[in-house]
Amino acid sequence: MKALPSTVTPYKRTSEFDENTVPAGLLKSHSTKKGVWAKIIILEGELTYRILEPIVEEIKLTSKSFGVVEPTIKHEVVPALGVRFYVEFYR
Repeated sequence: MKALPSTVTPYKRTSEFDENTVPAGLLKSHSTKKGVWAKIIILEGELTYRILEPIVEEIKLTSKSFGVVEPTIKHEVVPALGVRFYVEFYR
C-alpha cells in the first residue's frame, strides 16, 4: 500500500458516508488535483478501492487499513453493505 509523504498536512475532511450516501462521483473514475493526496478511512465494514492507473490495483479496505490516494491518479471505490467511511485530504 502507498504511504502519505511526511511533508503533507491535512486540510479538509468529508462527512461520513455509507453505501447509500456515498457520492456518485466517488463510484466512478476520478482523481485529485496536482499536489493533493487523500486518505480513505474506514470506520466500519469494507470498501474496495480501485486504483485505475498506471496499472489497475484493487484493494479491500477495512477499519484496520486505509487507502492512500495519490495526486492526479484515477481511482474509484465500491462500498460493501454496512460500510461507514470518510476521506481526509492533504497537501
